[in-house]
Parts: sequence; C-alpha cells; structure tokens
Amino acid sequence: MRFVYGKQDMRTLTRAQENGFMLTNGLGGYASVMAGFGVPRCDQGILVAAVKAPNVRINMVHRLMEKLTIGDKELFLSTQEFADGTPAEDGHRHIACFEYETLPCWTYDVWGVRVVRRCVMQQEKNTTVVLYSIENNSGKDVSLDITPFLKFVPRENIVEAEKKFAYNRGAISADGYTLYVRTGAKLEKLKKPLWQWLAYPEDAKDGRPEKGMAGAVCHVIRTVAHGEKVEFEVSFSMDSKKVSGEYLVKLHNARCKKLLKAAGLKDAMARQLVLAADAYIARRDSTNGKTILAGYPLFSDWGRDTMISLPGCCLSTGRFEDAKSILRTFLAYERNGLVPNLFPEGECQPMYNTVDAALLLVDAVWQYYTRTNDAEFVKEAWLVMESIITNYKNGTDHSISMDTDGLIRAGGGLDQVTWMDVRVNDILPTPRHGKPVEINAYWYNALKIMETFCAITGCDASFYGELAEKVKDSFVKTFYMADKGYLKDVISGTYNDEQLRCNQIWAVSMPFTMLNEEQERSVVDTVRRHLYTPCGLRTLSPEDPEYHPNYGGDMVSRDMAYHQGTTWVFPMGAYYLAYLKVNGKEAAGYVRSQLDALEPMLREGCAGQLPEIYEGDFPTESKGCFGQAWSVGEMLRVFEAIEKN
Repeated sequence: MRFVYGKQDMRTLTRAQENGFMLTNGLGGYASVMAGFGVPRCDQGILVAAVKAPNVRINMVHRLMEKLTIGDKELFLSTQEFADGTPAEDGHRHIACFEYETLPCWTYDVWGVRVVRRCVMQQEKNTTVVLYSIENNSGKDVSLDITPFLKFVPRENIVEAEKKFAYNRGAISADGYTLYVRTGAKLEKLKKPLWQWLAYPEDAKDGRPEKGMAGAVCHVIRTVAHGEKVEFEVSFSMDSKKVSGEYLVKLHNARCKKLLKAAGLKDAMARQLVLAADAYIARRDSTNGKTILAGYPLFSDWGRDTMISLPGCCLSTGRFEDAKSILRTFLAYERNGLVPNLFPEGECQPMYNTVDAALLLVDAVWQYYTRTNDAEFVKEAWLVMESIITNYKNGTDHSISMDTDGLIRAGGGLDQVTWMDVRVNDILPTPRHGKPVEINAYWYNALKIMETFCAITGCDASFYGELAEKVKDSFVKTFYMADKGYLKDVISGTYNDEQLRCNQIWAVSMPFTMLNEEQERSVVDTVRRHLYTPCGLRTLSPEDPEYHPNYGGDMVSRDMAYHQGTTWVFPMGAYYLAYLKVNGKEAAGYVRSQLDALEPMLREGCAGQLPEIYEGDFPTESKGCFGQAWSVGEMLRVFEAIEKN
C-alpha cells in the first residue's frame, strides 16, 4: 500500500508530527522520524542501532538538521520543536509530499528548487543511508547543509548534559561506540560542537521527560548550480565497511517481493501487513536464533507476545523456518513446565512470570504442524509439551496448578501472570488471581492438541482425552452465565469474576473449544455489543464502574487504565476469527468489509503499521507502541482465514 501525506497533513507543526514511519534491520535496530522530518519522541532517530541483538539498542543519530540556502534566502527542510526558546524549525511548511510505500520519501518544491529525500536501512547491519536528489531551477546557486545530531545513549534515555564526541575524518566516537559518517558531498568538522535542547511533546503526553539534548560535531554540505541536478548519499553506520544506498534500495525491494511471494496473500491490506510483520522478526544474539519483538519503540521480546504473534507474523506469511527457530528457542528454555516471558541478557536469568506462554507454545506447535505437516518437529517438541502439561497438572511456579475440577488456577500475592499484568507499586489494577477464562481455554486447547499429537508420537491418548472432557464439563458449568449470555472473566470469589472483558473471546476462537454453538454465538454477540470498536476490543465494558475511558498522563494514570477499558488491537483478531466461526463462510464478506477500518489505522501514527492500543471511548489516536507485533499478527490471521479457508 502507498500512504501519501500532503500539505493538508502538514498545515500545523502538531499535524506534521502526528504520522511517521519505521524501518528496521532484523536486529532490533530501527529508523523512525515523523512526516515533517522531526523527532517529537526521545526514542526516535535516524539510526537506533542494536549493538546486541535485539534489545541493547543505542540511539546514535537522533535527528538531522537540514538548512537549504537559495541565493541569500535560508529555510529549513527539517522540522523540530525546541525546549529552550529557540524558534522551531519549520520544514513541514515546505513539504510538497511525504509518501511511504516500503520506504519513506519526502519531496520539497521551493522557489524553483526540488529536493527529494529517501531513507533505507541495511538488513543485519546497523546502517541507515539517506539519499538526496536536488534539482535547481531557481536561477541562483543552492546549497544544502545537513547536520546530524547525536546521542549515543540507550534508546529510551535522555541526554541532560553535553558530552565529548571525538571526531576523526568522519569517524565519531563516544561512550565506547563509533559511528562512521560517509558521503559523496563535502563533510566537515564543525568549528565547535553544537548542542540543542529538543522538545518531546509526544513523551510529555505520557508523563515521560519532555525534553532532552543532542549534539553535533560535523556537517555535510552540497552546493548545486542553477540548471544542475545532483544526487548524493549520507550514510550513518556502525560498520566500517562502506555500502551504497541505491544498492540497499534494490536489496530492500527484492526482499519485499520475496516476502510477499512467500505469504501468497492477495488482498492489498493483507500484503501490507506481511511487510509490517517483517519488522518484528529479529535475530537474538544470546540464543543464536530468531525472536519476535513485541513492539516499537518501547518493548523487547517477551514470551507471551511472541507466542501470540508467531502464528500471524510467521505462519500466515509462510516463514516456517523462522517459526521453527523461534519455537526451538523456547523449547530449549522450558523449566518446570514454563517458558520464558523475558529472555536473559548478559548474566541475567530468564524470567518465567507468565501462565499463558507455555500453553500458547503448544498451540503454536499445532498451528505450525497444520500448515507444514512436519511430524518430525512435533516429535522433537513432544517431551517439552509433555512437561508443560504435567507441571500445570501437578503444580509449578507462580501458584500455577490444576484444581480438583481440572481447571487451572494461577497467581498469588503481587504476581500478575496473565496478559493483563500491570502492577502499580502494591496495587494490581486488574487482579486476576484464581482461574482466568482464557487460561482455561488455552488449557483445554492444549490437552486436545496433545491428544491429537499422540497419533504421531505413538503415546496413549486416553489421559489427554479424559482430562480434556473433565475440563470441558467444569468450564461450561463454572464460567458460562446463561442468564447473562457471556463468560466469567475469572473464578476468584470476588466482584471481578463477572466483569465483562474481552478475554472470553479466546474461548471461542481457539482451534479446540468447549462451548456449544448457541453459547459461542452468545459470547460473540455480547462482546460485539459491549467491547467491539472498529479499532479493537475494549478490555472492560463501559457499563462497569471500574471502566477507564481515557488513556494518558503519567505512568500511574496510564497503568490504571491499561486493562480497564483501553481498546487493544490484537484481541480483534480473535473476535473476527470467532465471528467467522459462529456465522459460517458466508460471513467472510461482512468481516472483510469491517476490515476496511484498518486502512486509516495503517495510515495514522506509523505508516503501514498497526499500533498497540487506543482509548476506550473515542479510539482515534494510537497510543503506546506505534507498531505492535501481535496487532499485526492477529489481523494477518484474519486475512488468511478469509482468503485460504
């Protein structure tokens, strides 16, 4: 898909900072600025490098200041707000068009001068190349002055004091890192370092630091005579080897074609999501395998998010070897029936504080098998999957165990082990200790998968089949409220049990489910009436006294609303899959018409990506991560279901 933003989208500085783009390098590194070519967030940059894939990410080149001189007139092409009273750079006023298809491209037409800027990242390297074309018909000489402002700090950190950058012929060093700046234009060291206090209005909205510094030690100058057209590149890299930007563009285009061919999806929106999914699949140095990053720019790779994202991001897109690599990593790190929610960095040990990831791992193996018929991999995974079932049955960490009724209970104290896992000091905004509805849906699904896999492994299936029947009977009796037509959210003996939440939708959408057709239809209808929005599912009914309609402010305010009404994109995938299930194949046309609402979502915020969340009452402006793996993955599964089933 091609996303185009014109002057109508740039009519104010605020509007110019509403939409942007993201490029990634397969290591966890990224480039991301806004359509106006500015950075209203601390964690954006021209080069945010993954010095240890995928989570040790350093903001190397934060922004570019670009000044165009036409005769005796000067103007900015870059856009930036400052925090020290310096007038804002107003380059957004001169943008004729910003477009993003698979790469970003800006076009400026000013007083007879046409400037085109493109950006590309190199796969598996920490390199961003900015490509320029200048066509001068102004009747005067023109020069473009490009000044890179640097940070050399972890992506989320602000710089509060000037630091020393050592400069030597385009090599810039500080804090143990070296950046190589290369260009066919003139590269000069500044007479003295230049520092700026940048404003971060998007961070300020969420209670993060509202300003920070960035410094410059060199600049690039290219002069263009009247009637001349020139093209040149500026490369920013942590690799000492030079690479051509045009060559990287060709590689990028070829890679996109290969990804689309492997996926085989025909819908234009589905094809865009295939390309979006690629951003999250990265190499992990510590495990020497593939992983899935939960979201940009805020999150790393987590077990739960990976297992939810994998079927869509890897399997719906035909990336079966990547899926196998990711699953093997988690299989290798299973402990006491659990798989990591957070992988180790350095000498740290994995964290296993999740009840759903291990059960979703069993489902991911099933999803992989149904698409590949790879029975050998099922055999390879079998012992770990057996361990998961055994430990959940007998009891394991974080108070996870099977009760006498066959249902799984989890959580205790200040643990938060489901996806609604926020903890604010000693407050649990969404306490779900007890028997969560989706966990028991996953549990039944896992038991039925194991029963089916016994035909491959040669094991006795009766244990899994008999236990599954017990779980089914208990689940229907315990969770389904016939008078209300929906499922309890948790069994805990508190008010929270009957709260109307989106978690029940997975009891309908999983491959193996426990409700009858009438009950499933009732659940879907109830979710549709109370929780559905075109941008996602609300996490709590607006009729609930604990409902929070707005998401924003400081961290405490945000966390108190995070799962208390905030609209999440990814559960909408399960909703549409459940809707297709209960309404039959004839519902495919209706669901596809509903998916048209994704197009403005793909255009808003980060072009071509789906975000993490929206507000509950008025879901118009994306919040949280501007690109979220499970949002993309779950919607890919819906398109796959429509096209291939």
